[in-house]
Amino acid sequence: MEKGKITSLQMALLMYPTIVATAILAVPSLTAKYAKQDLWISPILASVVGLFTVYVTCSLNKLYPNKTIIQMSENIMGKVPGKLITLFFLFFYIHVTGLIVRDYSEFLVGSFFFKTPITIISGSMVFLCALAVRGGIEVLGRVAQLFSPIFCIPLIILIILLIPEFRISNLSPILEGGFFPAMKGAIVPSGWFSEFFIMIFLLPFLNEKKKGMKYGMVAVVVVMLTLVVVNLTVQLVLGTTTATKVYPLMNVSRYIGVGDFFEHLESISMAIWIMGAFVKISVFYYAVSSGIAQWFNLSDFRLVIWPVAILIVEFSFWSIPNIMEYSRFDFIAFPFYAIFIQVIIPVFLLLIATIQKKRESKNM
Repeated sequence: MEKGKITSLQMALLMYPTIVATAILAVPSLTAKYAKQDLWISPILASVVGLFTVYVTCSLNKLYPNKTIIQMSENIMGKVPGKLITLFFLFFYIHVTGLIVRDYSEFLVGSFFFKTPITIISGSMVFLCALAVRGGIEVLGRVAQLFSPIFCIPLIILIILLIPEFRISNLSPILEGGFFPAMKGAIVPSGWFSEFFIMIFLLPFLNEKKKGMKYGMVAVVVVMLTLVVVNLTVQLVLGTTTATKVYPLMNVSRYIGVGDFFEHLESISMAIWIMGAFVKISVFYYAVSSGIAQWFNLSDFRLVIWPVAILIVEFSFWSIPNIMEYSRFDFIAFPFYAIFIQVIIPVFLLLIATIQKKRESKNM
């Protein structure tokens, strides 16, 4: 079905924008609702979920090195129960991909392209991602190598230009309510960190399988550091108003002013968002397409790419009526929804698979 190979570094570069792209825009305000001025501590605590997810994912891959979660579930649970369990994964990734497309489209229409129909924004992005996914895993790996530096550089420039606007007093008092508010704030980003489970669709195609866990852990740490820096930047500029903003990173970009000509740099936020969203949607799209093909035992995942494109666009409108409902979903439901599908079920499968392997080794 897939003959391509990627390096462990390419996998890490794919995972970085896959997690960070949506998190840097939405997570600061959602985290601030609980953690307030300690919102920069929450990603550090939430990264534990990411590290554990990578460990579980790589452990499953070690037991079934050439199979994705769709294939290994049948080996672990049997054909019919395995098919039923994998339906949860397929529905989750189709649903979440639709939500990502909707969030991307709402951001562009609500902030920049006010008169452009949202269906045009959604459809054009899904079409571009379909072309990338059609190229296979190697194309996605090269896209990550190309876009990751372009994704990071504008973000670094944005933060550097905001330094004159920092107010250290916005961080005080640190841990005023103890660690509990920061721990509550970590619930929201933990949902994003659980998305590292999507590595299960990439690990079978690594040409250096032994380095998969190492680079996965490195990706978690880099994502954590990025979210810490972004949360700090937003808090240092906006202070107590952070929790009231839908896209605080875009709001702080409006504070940049160098001389009388270098200002109103919201376009930097837009550029970061478009590049990151392209990579993220492509990775999720690839997981959905390959997963559906494996579920139906098709010979080529490219057969389902265009039907999946229609499903993704439809789910982007069926799931959430407006951006405020999307924010509520991210704040209340998504962390638990994501952790259940991407952490709890895989742990359950890993425990059963480990017991089975031990029994097989004793009977030999």
